[in-house]
Amino acid sequence: MSESHIIWMIIGMGLVTYIPRILPLITAASESWPDWLRRMLTRVPYAVLGALIFPGILYSLDSMAAALAGGVAALILSWLRAPLLAVVAGAILLVTLLRLSTGL
Repeated sequence: MSESHIIWMIIGMGLVTYIPRILPLITAASESWPDWLRRMLTRVPYAVLGALIFPGILYSLDSMAAALAGGVAALILSWLRAPLLAVVAGAILLVTLLRLSTGL
């Protein structure tokens, strides 16, 4: 690959990275978004977080039952609006107790 191709690739990658970062700033300037769209966009981070965490729950332990129990415990504690540290500690505590008591 020639040097000019590499330079154009770097410029292209920079644009592809820059455009998604600047687009929200440009569109947020107009305050005319519908309420349903605003509500949907506020939930996107939770959906992305769930999509990132859920596979990790299933493949984190040798026992899928213990992993699912920890995930359910975290889900319940989150639903009850427990602090993040309590959610993590509760899930870890449940998985640890399950593994020590039942060998899961």
